[in-house]
Amino acid sequence: MKRWNSISAAAVMSVSAIALSACDEPKVDAEIFSSLQQCTDNSGSTREQCEQGYKEARSQHAEVAPKFTSKNDCEGEFGAGRCEQAPYQTRSGGSVFMPLMMGYMMGSMMNSGGRRSSIFPQPLYRAADDPKGYRTADNRKVSSKTGRTQVASSAGRRPSMKRSTLSRGGFGASGGRLGSAAT
Repeated sequence: MKRWNSISAAAVMSVSAIALSACDEPKVDAEIFSSLQQCTDNSGSTREQCEQGYKEARSQHAEVAPKFTSKNDCEGEFGAGRCEQAPYQTRSGGSVFMPLMMGYMMGSMMNSGGRRSSIFPQPLYRAADDPKGYRTADNRKVSSKTGRTQVASSAGRRPSMKRSTLSRGGFGASGGRLGSAAT
């Protein structure tokens, strides 16, 4: 019993150190938009920059969005009416579902020197348990509002491709493998 407690204490201390170091992660400038129109109307970016950011985020959406084998599981995580059928099928030919893209994030032009920050344009999603918060495809909360903000530098990295479906329980659970893409 005593040995288990010391292992538990060491694990808790390790997790706490990791959590605290994440709080100290450097922030980078970003802009978050619910639509292309919002970007063109309300940002320091040009129409062409807004369109390019949206186009890049949209093109990544099917590859990086969390995938589910049932619409109910997807809607359980993202809310009723917030899921769509993915252009993929499971190996056995079953349907795959993914959340709708609810916005996008791109680097902000309003940082020092007038250079766009090192944020990869990417799709954003809204979870059912946090309907006002925007999250990356890798489940990193970035903001609860649109416009200019600062995000953890790791949230601005290129999102990972999702080749596995998830079962109800969140982004972190995994299930069956996807088959080839149906385009």
